[in-house]
Amino acid sequence: MSCFGFIARVERDHPVALSCRLLGVSRSGYYAWRGPAGPDGRWRGRAPSPRARGDGALTSEIRRIHADSRGTYGSPRVHAEQL
Repeated sequence: MSCFGFIARVERDHPVALSCRLLGVSRSGYYAWRGPAGPDGRWRGRAPSPRARGDGALTSEIRRIHADSRGTYGSPRVHAEQL
């Protein structure tokens, strides 16, 4: 079992910050490992914010425009195409 797996198991009984400090791992590393769904598959995080959803949609649109240009468009042309 990894350190992060152990922290996930004892999270209800012990603060994550304390567990991370004792095991010598970062809290941000633990939360990155845990992601939106924990190791048990249950949703542990919050739903993405409206800003995060918008950023995701924009990223998809930028990638589509770039792919449609066969990778030749840079940021100025992608921006002009998007408008």
